[in-house]
Amino acid sequence: SLTDSPVTLKILQNWVPRFSHYFDKEHYTYVGHQIVIQESIEHFGAVVWPGALALSQYLESNQEQFNLKDKKVLEIGAGTGLVSIVACILGAYVTATDLPEVLENLSYNISRNIQNTNMHKPEVRKLVWGEGLSEDFPVSTYHYDFLLATDVVYHHAALDPLLATMVYFCKPGTVLLWANKFRFSTDYEFLEKLRNIFNTTILAEFPESNVKLLKATVREN
Repeated sequence: SLTDSPVTLKILQNWVPRFSHYFDKEHYTYVGHQIVIQESIEHFGAVVWPGALALSQYLESNQEQFNLKDKKVLEIGAGTGLVSIVACILGAYVTATDLPEVLENLSYNISRNIQNTNMHKPEVRKLVWGEGLSEDFPVSTYHYDFLLATDVVYHHAALDPLLATMVYFCKPGTVLLWANKFRFSTDYEFLEKLRNIFNTTILAEFPESNVKLLKATVREN
């Protein structure tokens, strides 16, 4: 599917001026909700990267194509939780996952943005790519309509376990939406591996941010 004709988009400045004097809080507006995200400088996973902004914006703008209402959604590498919060606002049953050291900040952001709403409260769980998947998320119990991932591919050693995790959770009927800033040759190599396994389409490109948004589904024989 190299003949994709993705739409070309710009990441909109969806954050509003800060009213707080804390350097670590960002305010965003998606789907009519103001979302306050606390970032943490200690962890890669605790900063809002451009892929998260791109996917949040795309989900907000394409609700007919990707209707998340009452769908089961798993986010891997959820980081600050922005995408999971947006999916939750759009009506999904969300499970937000990341490494143990990121979960406290992730839980905090999700709780503060979802409290006092009638949304399905997201579940926050530990997920180390490629580890304990069948024990922690047995196939018999867990089936997701959407698998969301943003900026999970960069210079790190866990790319093969990441791919294995995507393969594990992508069952027939699951849609993987992956947004990533493409910086390194390893990013493109990962994309090639993904294309070898899944039916893959580039839905959108954000050239100013070097972000591509891809949709992938299982090849059914």
